[in-house]
Formats: sequence, C-alpha cells, structure tokens
Amino acid sequence: MLRVGIGHDTHRLGPDRPLILGGLPIEHPRGLIGHSDADVVLHALTDALLGAAGLGDIGDAFPDTDAQYKNMDSRFFVEETLKRLQTAGWRIGNVDLTIFAQEPKLGPIKGRMREHLAQMLGLSVDAVNVKAKTGEKVGAIGRAEAIGCQVVVLIEK
Repeated sequence: MLRVGIGHDTHRLGPDRPLILGGLPIEHPRGLIGHSDADVVLHALTDALLGAAGLGDIGDAFPDTDAQYKNMDSRFFVEETLKRLQTAGWRIGNVDLTIFAQEPKLGPIKGRMREHLAQMLGLSVDAVNVKAKTGEKVGAIGRAEAIGCQVVVLIEK
C-alpha cells in the first residue's frame, strides 16, 4: 500500500533568533519566529508524514499552545512522527521538498541538507531531494520577510 502526503509551513523572519532549516543552523542575521525553533523544513516534513499516514497535522500532534514545545528543536517532531509511522507499519519511500526564500541563498547548502535529512530519516541520499526557490521579490517571501517550505512524501506499508 502506498500513500502520499504533502506538508507546508511558513514563518516570518526576525531579529535575535537563530536560522534553522532542515535541522541545520544557517548563517544569517535573522531567524524564523515561532513557538518552537520555527524550522519550516522540519515542520512541513512532519505535516507531510502525518498527513500521508492519516494522523492529522503538526498542530494536532504538537500544539503550539503546549508549553513543553516552547523553543523545541524541531528534530523532536520528526523523530516522534517517525515512531508513530513505524508503530503503524509505515516506512518512507522518498521525500521531495522545496524551500522558498529570497535570502539567504540556499544553493550552497542544499547538498548538506539533503544528506542530513536522509540520515535523520534513515533513507539513502537519492531518496531525498532538496530544492530552493526565491520569491522573485514578490510577497512576504520575495521581500525577505518570511521563509516557506513545501514537502511531498511517499510512504509504504
């Protein structure tokens, strides 16, 4: 049995926050604002995995109204979601993601992020794809006010 899930997340950029994407610290003067570490890549990945398995979304599983998730490393959300999928008999086939950011330029780190995500998910590197697009100076992303991410996953039983 195969299922597909899609996840999306967007967070505003702001001062005095580290920028974390895909579990990696990224050199940038501003970071993403959120209840946890605001890692849009791992939030969208968590949503895609939960959705594919019919387990709701990140807000259901890890609500931002719960103080225990304040400033949480988003790798926790992925790890807990992987446990839920494994318990239900699912395994990941592949992951394809696109990060939307006017800045910083992500081309130089896509390969490192791909390897990091593959390791985190227990997949071969060729089962994970990372793309980066700018906002072409349109909207909040194009004005470098926010960063977004969209993820598609295939899971199989």
